[in-house]
Amino acid sequence: MTTALWSGRLPGGLDPEVQAFTASLAVDRRLLPYDLRATAAHVRMLAAQGILDAELAIRITAALEDVAVGADASDEDVHSAIERELGELGRWVHAGRSRNDQVQTTMRLWVKDACDGLAAGIRALARALLDRAERDGTAVLPGYTHGQRAQPVWLGQHLAAHVWALARDIDRLRAVHRRADACPSGAGALAGSSLPLDPAAVASELGFATVHENTIDAVADRDYCVELVFACAMAFSHLSRIAEELVLWTSAEYGFAELDDAAATGSSMMPQKKNPDAAELVRGRAGTAAGRLAGLLATLKGLPLAYNRDLQEDKRAAFDAADDLDGALRALTVCVRGLTFHPERMAAAAGDGWSVATDVAEAMVRAGVPFREAHSAVAGRVAAGERFASPAPAEAAAARQPPDALALQLSRARAAVDDG
Repeated sequence: MTTALWSGRLPGGLDPEVQAFTASLAVDRRLLPYDLRATAAHVRMLAAQGILDAELAIRITAALEDVAVGADASDEDVHSAIERELGELGRWVHAGRSRNDQVQTTMRLWVKDACDGLAAGIRALARALLDRAERDGTAVLPGYTHGQRAQPVWLGQHLAAHVWALARDIDRLRAVHRRADACPSGAGALAGSSLPLDPAAVASELGFATVHENTIDAVADRDYCVELVFACAMAFSHLSRIAEELVLWTSAEYGFAELDDAAATGSSMMPQKKNPDAAELVRGRAGTAAGRLAGLLATLKGLPLAYNRDLQEDKRAAFDAADDLDGALRALTVCVRGLTFHPERMAAAAGDGWSVATDVAEAMVRAGVPFREAHSAVAGRVAAGERFASPAPAEAAAARQPPDALALQLSRARAAVDDG
């Protein structure tokens, strides 16, 4: 067992069971590159402020470049591991800071990168949807409400609806990035330090937009972690909708599309099966994402200021949220890019003679009949079993959204995604 940073107060050491329960290295070791950057910036600031000898600071920053934490390390956390790996030089690096502001600094750096990476993944899926909408978008299919056929729509309009939701997800991640972009370095355990620190210098070197305004809030705030987990859960909700449609549309009952072999799995017993497992797993993990958000909010509720060890749970939630979303985005993008649409099946479903009932009623309105009367008349004809041959589904879709208007919408959706 390695020596804890706080062992001077409690020299007896922890019971191994408590040590195993409280240690976080297995989770927070992924913060290592961010912590090394932040530690180097802190050391250079200490030297610039005359708190640390300049030559010693150079030796420390050089040593930080070679730090690696082995898989068998038993340190309490990644911050402790770095000090241990530095050996005698590690005794100098912690002046003017606590693990409370240290982990906040590194976590915020990670969150900013995670937001950028996830936004890129969402953008890739949105572009895949738009590519399919531009290629196959003039196919007509029934739009649905309440799970029932409603009105004929263009496939491009339907796919673009998903894109607009994804564009909002990108915007949410940009907002999380913005709120994570304040550097807490220098806040210490909660009250700052009596040493002449220069937090602005550390913030500038690490690429933060600003520094903290209140040291207590700087170490207690986990809003940005909750917001990341929420943004991931919201995005998963949108992905789950896409996944559900992939499951339905590729079924024999719908037959609107077929997954590429590379995006489907088979059955260990039934030779004929081609299963949309990736889509089903996206749908399932959307539930996990929602639960993770509720769990983190419950953890944070009612915590007194400033730091409490409960806050250690933020990393597990944030890391898992980002990892799951990243994997789901990659898998769904493969599914969408490999889809084969069956326009004839879509057209047959849209051409059931009933999906244009609203258009028949609106034709009566154009002829001067009040809409409620037209609605009642058409409803009666449907109830009597009549099916309408005119307008054709494509004509009905075009009346609501002409092809040039569809093309403009797809262009605007692509611009929204690219600008995001």
